[in-house]
Amino acid sequence: MKAILKNYRQSPRKVRLIADLVRGKSAADALTTLRFVDKRAAQPFAKLIESAIANAKQQGADLDKLIIKSVQVNKAPTLKRFMPRARGSASRINKRNSHLSVELGEKK
Repeated sequence: MKAILKNYRQSPRKVRLIADLVRGKSAADALTTLRFVDKRAAQPFAKLIESAIANAKQQGADLDKLIIKSVQVNKAPTLKRFMPRARGSASRINKRNSHLSVELGEKK
């Protein structure tokens, strides 16, 4: 019971703050927590957990016993952009992306 979001346009460092909030919680508690978190990554993370719950439902799992078994936030390819600077030089701007994955399991 897994769900993956690839190439999410936010840096992994910022998304990991949200991942640490929900790791190990029950699926329902995680969704409630994310509803009140004031971070941009909270909404895509909630959609990802809902997708994992739907996948678990398709496999016939008990929805009341679902917990978040593992959450991973990995680095995705970075977009490199340049900003003009003084005297005709340029500095690089890295626009970082993330790969998010959530795996659910049943509480024993």
